Amino acid sequence: MILIALGASIPSRVGMPAQTLHAAIAEFERAGVRASAVSSFYETQAWPEPRDPAFVNAVASIETSLAPVALLAILHQIERDFGRVRSPRNAPRTLDLDIVDYDGRIEGGPPTLPHPRIESRGFVLIPLRDVAPAWRHPVSHRSVAELIAALPDESRAARRL
Repeated sequence: MILIALGASIPSRVGMPAQTLHAAIAEFERAGVRASAVSSFYETQAWPEPRDPAFVNAVASIETSLAPVALLAILHQIERDFGRVRSPRNAPRTLDLDIVDYDGRIEGGPPTLPHPRIESRGFVLIPLRDVAPAWRHPVSHRSVAELIAALPDESRAARRL
């Protein structure tokens, strides 16, 4: 199973963040990446600066024959196509696409697999549970439910859109 996290907090060329996520998923197909399942969209508070615009987050389960490094290159191109400018970490952005897991691989990168901060990211784990409720972290072997339960309360705050 290949899992991609999607997030956006500011408008892109196609509109507001939820519209951007829908359009980005449509772009996957043009790049030879098929989204086999997509979570609900969730609104989450920006971190570490809660005064920044809220994020809209989702997770897609995809199918592709691309190797992880080629997939990452495609994801970065899609981000650029939607106006993503690499700025300080955690800053507001038009689109953020991350490989969360690639068939359970454990690799030092790039890209680092599984995503190195997945266990602390409620904004990824909560939508991930929608598409892969039986998923287990490839390193810790903890279930998505266990990882969510271990989060601090503020990291579990997500409103389904």
